[in-house]
Amino acid sequence: MDRDLLPHLPVVAAVARRRGFAAAALELGMSPSAVSHAVRLVEERLGQPLFARTTRSVALTEAGQSLIDALTPALQDIQERLERIRAVEGRPSGLLRINAARICLPLAVTRIIAAMAERYPEVQVEMFSDERLTDIVCEGFDAGIRIGEMIAQDMVAVRLTPPFRSIVVASPDYISRHGRPANLADLSKHNCIGYRLMRSGGLYDWEFVEDGRDIAVTVRGQSIITEAHSAIELALAGIGLAYVFEPLVKDDIDSSRLVQVLASYAVEELGYSSIFRVGRSWRRSSEHSLTRRELSLAVSLLCPKSGAFFHSVAVCLRPPNMPSEAPRRRHRSYASGSKTSPPAHHSSRGFDWAVRIRCTILGRRMHDGVQSDAS
Repeated sequence: MDRDLLPHLPVVAAVARRRGFAAAALELGMSPSAVSHAVRLVEERLGQPLFARTTRSVALTEAGQSLIDALTPALQDIQERLERIRAVEGRPSGLLRINAARICLPLAVTRIIAAMAERYPEVQVEMFSDERLTDIVCEGFDAGIRIGEMIAQDMVAVRLTPPFRSIVVASPDYISRHGRPANLADLSKHNCIGYRLMRSGGLYDWEFVEDGRDIAVTVRGQSIITEAHSAIELALAGIGLAYVFEPLVKDDIDSSRLVQVLASYAVEELGYSSIFRVGRSWRRSSEHSLTRRELSLAVSLLCPKSGAFFHSVAVCLRPPNMPSEAPRRRHRSYASGSKTSPPAHHSSRGFDWAVRIRCTILGRRMHDGVQSDAS
């Protein structure tokens, strides 16, 4: 093994993850020249370039992609094991990177981060606002926040919010000038604020329920946005109709700044869940239902930072009206705008605080395995 090469491998991984030398330098607290030197040293030892560089972009070569595919899970596994060892004698610590859409902050995440700041001062939280539904494992995130329950390979999911509705709102001024739509066909007569899907680049079709059937309506209007808060601001200004999650505009509706329309067609969303990456030793072969305490122990032992986040969720939210079965609804891909069934490696079953988790080690066996890793 080339020992001189090992210290530079995390630098290579950071450049690949951040897609640039300057961004990697900021993340690592290094100078760009030091990052460039580390990458060049690795390339010289391997005898081939890892990155294709231009003045505007940095992309992995075939050799670089092959190295990153092997390096990323190995570095993640080492980091998680080090954190578990530290947590045996002390409190969780380190950087917890969370990927979430901006609208998640007011709905649930702000309270959780505030609780973490008080309960776990040694855990630093980085919130990455992203509307693209990034693959959290490939991009090096510890957790992501998504609509519904999506438990992918080596993931556990924890419900953050109860179900809520997607509704159409407008200002009283807009309603007085243009009237209130009486049915879905009337949307074609109104200025609807469009939503651009970041991954596919297409426009989102507004979704409704009519006579028990799911209906997708293509809308048109003068304004197109990429996140919900902008739609709300435009609706408040009297620009047009906005399609938003109800909790985001509850105060505006209660104070009559906004008016809900087409209420009978509103569709119910599954609510937000946080998905956590867990170690490779937890590859799942069967499904089990764990109590909140068992899940808390599992997440804490496998990834202390994620355990700290989960404990803060339990303290902050404790929703009294959390249903034991989430409403049955199709899986929706907001990134592509498609309405398809979940991929085979995902689960979209209803759940409450007894969160469903697939794993191979439970209870004392799991605890013994982690302790042996730490010893």
